[in-house]
Amino acid sequence: MTNRPAMHVLRTPDDRFDDLPGYPFDPHYAEIDAGDGHGTTLRAHYVDESAGQPSGETVLLLHGEPTWSYLWRNVIPPLVAAGHRCVAPDLVGFGRSDKPADRFDYTYQSHIDWLRRLVFDVLDLDDITLVCHDWGGLLGLRLLAEHPGRFRRVVATNTMLPAGDQDMGPFFLFWLQSSQRSNPFSVGEVVTRNHRSGKEIDPRVLAAYDAPFPGEPYLQGARQFPLLVPISPQDEAAGPNRDAWAVLERLEIPFLCAYGELDPVSRVHGEKMAERIPGAKGQPHVTIPGAGHFVQEDQPGPLTQAIADFIAGRP
Repeated sequence: MTNRPAMHVLRTPDDRFDDLPGYPFDPHYAEIDAGDGHGTTLRAHYVDESAGQPSGETVLLLHGEPTWSYLWRNVIPPLVAAGHRCVAPDLVGFGRSDKPADRFDYTYQSHIDWLRRLVFDVLDLDDITLVCHDWGGLLGLRLLAEHPGRFRRVVATNTMLPAGDQDMGPFFLFWLQSSQRSNPFSVGEVVTRNHRSGKEIDPRVLAAYDAPFPGEPYLQGARQFPLLVPISPQDEAAGPNRDAWAVLERLEIPFLCAYGELDPVSRVHGEKMAERIPGAKGQPHVTIPGAGHFVQEDQPGPLTQAIADFIAGRP
C-alpha cells in the first residue's frame, strides 16, 4: 500500500497520429503495471516491423528526449528489408504511449521498470541488437548491465550513461534551463535547433514530432527527463548507474559507437565509452559527418548502414 494517490494518466487522441509523413507503421500496444501501488496500468505503444524472410535478428530501437519512435522512421525500413525485426517502443510519456499527468511520477527507476516490463515481461525479447539514442541509452544501457544475457550486440548513438561524476558541459546546462522555461515547449523546435544537415526539415515532419503533445499536461515526461540526469554523485540514479558501469566495464558483448560529428553533448562521452567497455575494443566505430544530436534526422542513411554492417559483421 502507498500513501500516494493513484496515478492520473493521459492518452493522446489517436487522430493526432493520422497521416504522419514517412510513418506508415501499424500501432501495437501492451498494458503494463504503472507501479503506483493502486493497480493502475499504462498503455505502452511500440512499432514492430519484420519482413517475410526473417534473419533471426531483433533490433530494439530506443529513442530519447524529447522525441518518440517517429525518430526511427527512416532507419526501420532498410533494416526490415535486410530481414531484421525492428521493435521501436515509445517510452512512457512519449509518442502514442500513455502519459502520467504528474511529473513526479516520472523517475529514472520508473522509466527503467516500465521499459523492462514492456521489452522483457510482455514482448520477451532476446538476442537483442540494442540501438540506443540519447535517453534511450540512459535506460537501455542500464537494462544491458542488469540483463546482459538478453543482448547480442549494442549500437550506441549520441548517448551516454552518466553517474554524476562527469562534466556535462555548457550545452547540457543550457538544455536543463530551456527544457523548464520554454513556453510553449515544442519538440519540433528542439529538433530544428539541433539540425545540422543543411537541408530544411519539412514543416509536416516537425509537426509530427509535436503530435503526441496536444498541450502542456501531456508534456510532463518531456519536462522531467532532463532533471533526472544524474549530475552529482548524490543524485538518485548515480549509484545504480555506477553499479551498471561496474558490469559494462567487464562486458565482452560487441559494442559499436556511431556518433554525430557535430553533436555538442555526447560525442566526447562516446569516445570515453569506447575506451571503457571491453566489447568496444577494435570495433569499427563511426563518426557520421554532417550529423548533430538527432543523427536519425540529419543523416539516417549512414547511421542505418553502420547498424546493418555491424549486424552483418562487415568492417
